Amino acid sequence: MRELKIFAVVAFFTGVLYWGVEPFAHTQLHPHKPAPDYTFSDTDDVRNGKIGDVASGKSLIVDQFQCQSCHTLTVDGAQIGASMDMGVVTPDLTSAGLIYDERYLAAFIANPAKAAQVEHKFVDGAAHPMTSFDLAYDGTFGDDDAQAVADIVAFLKSIAPSSLTNKEVFADACQRCHGIKYGDFYGGTMAAKGDVSTYMGTTPPDLSQYIRSRSKGFLHEFINEPGKHLHGTAMPRVGLTESAENQVVSYMEEVGDSSKPQREALAPNFLGYLVIFALFAWLWKAKIWREVH
Repeated sequence: MRELKIFAVVAFFTGVLYWGVEPFAHTQLHPHKPAPDYTFSDTDDVRNGKIGDVASGKSLIVDQFQCQSCHTLTVDGAQIGASMDMGVVTPDLTSAGLIYDERYLAAFIANPAKAAQVEHKFVDGAAHPMTSFDLAYDGTFGDDDAQAVADIVAFLKSIAPSSLTNKEVFADACQRCHGIKYGDFYGGTMAAKGDVSTYMGTTPPDLSQYIRSRSKGFLHEFINEPGKHLHGTAMPRVGLTESAENQVVSYMEEVGDSSKPQREALAPNFLGYLVIFALFAWLWKAKIWREVH
């Protein structure tokens, strides 16, 4: 009977700590953040209702050299354009229409620093390497600009592949800044494509074990809007669709926690062993104390 009283006291205070103190401490150290917004409703739809025309978008990019002056992309089976190192390596745009939300993509083309939420990095005359869209170079964003942006987005969506592997989405969305060195074990180097330490002010971390050191929920919130968790961060909001973001996190899980299925399969067996062991321990204790009394 005495043991049961001791157990009850220990269980009570453990419960108070686990369900009372710990959740409160967690809310203070990690305040609740809004759920990821995959509609990017905080951005203005700069297209202003314009319907994009694929042929016009192609003309802007291929004939008038909008975008391909700094970016590569594959059009009609041939790669055009030039990738440039502007502090950060400019991305290939072939998959942009698939992995990026089209509202965000339009907002980014119109004003990169604002859409990516990195305006705080460009003050005192500093400018984002990608200039704001200005078709007529008149310093304003008018109807012609809105139509041109809509056309470019429509064209990028038209040339995008129908699907990509998790690794390919990670490479297109993250690898320009981040390496994931354990991914090398699955073939092909997964080192960061460029050194952006000067541009970012710090060296972006390798992401091999972030699936273990951060929760999946945190990663989704952070990728969708980094500033929610790290105010003033140099990491831009990249504007991935929910599907593309799921693929990024899945690839991080494949690389950094490949044994998760085996580990989870072992859990029921291990817990069953503990239950059986506890039962035998209780029977042994009961036998010993029966003889003592």
